[in-house]
Amino acid sequence: MLDSIVNPLILGMSIASILLISALGLAVIYGAAGVINMAHGEFIMLGAYTTYTLQSTMGMPFLLCIPCAFFIVGIIGFVIERNLICYLYNRPLDTLLATWGVSLVLMQSSRLIFGSDVKYIAIPEILSTNLEVGILNFSTFRLFLIAVALILLFITWFIFYRTRLGIKIRAVTQNKEMAASFGINAAQVYSITFAFGAGLAGAAGAMFGALSIVLPTMGMHYVVEAFLMVVTGGGSILGTVFASTLAGEIQSIFAFIFNDTMARGLLFVLIVVLLRFRPQGLLSNGSGRR
Repeated sequence: MLDSIVNPLILGMSIASILLISALGLAVIYGAAGVINMAHGEFIMLGAYTTYTLQSTMGMPFLLCIPCAFFIVGIIGFVIERNLICYLYNRPLDTLLATWGVSLVLMQSSRLIFGSDVKYIAIPEILSTNLEVGILNFSTFRLFLIAVALILLFITWFIFYRTRLGIKIRAVTQNKEMAASFGINAAQVYSITFAFGAGLAGAAGAMFGALSIVLPTMGMHYVVEAFLMVVTGGGSILGTVFASTLAGEIQSIFAFIFNDTMARGLLFVLIVVLLRFRPQGLLSNGSGRR
């Protein structure tokens, strides 16, 4: 009886952690800079290929690959922002098309460099086992995903609400002109924020590549769910966390009653119905961006 309750709960938390990890970087970029980043899925893909390359060429341990993927993809995001995105702020359609073009370039470049065949990421043996607690049986890798999601969430919260950079980001988000009058460089803030969001996507890719397989098109799967979580949450980081947690548990309950495919379908239907009656999302950012 206990395992039939706890196991779906843990499964729901692991699904929520996957949704949160994939959506957190997107929420940071959209919430701070107002950019709808269509290349977010390809940043996730780059994180997976970065991890694969580091393992295959340098034999780097998986746990060390995660922060490396964060920094490498973050640098790539910084370069893209400084050379393209920075010219398109306050032009939503142009940023949408530009980032979509970037996603196609990154996808095709990865296909040319690595090929279209499946790549795999090795994980430590301890993460490929199950943890038994009495009659309960948990996947250690899914528990690891939950822990990483909480760590990334804490780091993001700390940067946004306990550092001078976070004060600048929130000031620019609320009123860019007023922030500039206090000497805050909005362009610099946008660049750092975009790089940080891209880095989060890279870290997500390192874990998702280990969870399944690495392909040039793998980002397309995660970007849809990431957008759904950000939109459902109302565009804020807190809303994304709430939406991811709720969606993960609902999908787990549906999967327990029906099956995984039916669960995902029903979850998407619920999201569509929710957005029909509450288009601003669950926790909308009432202050807006100026």
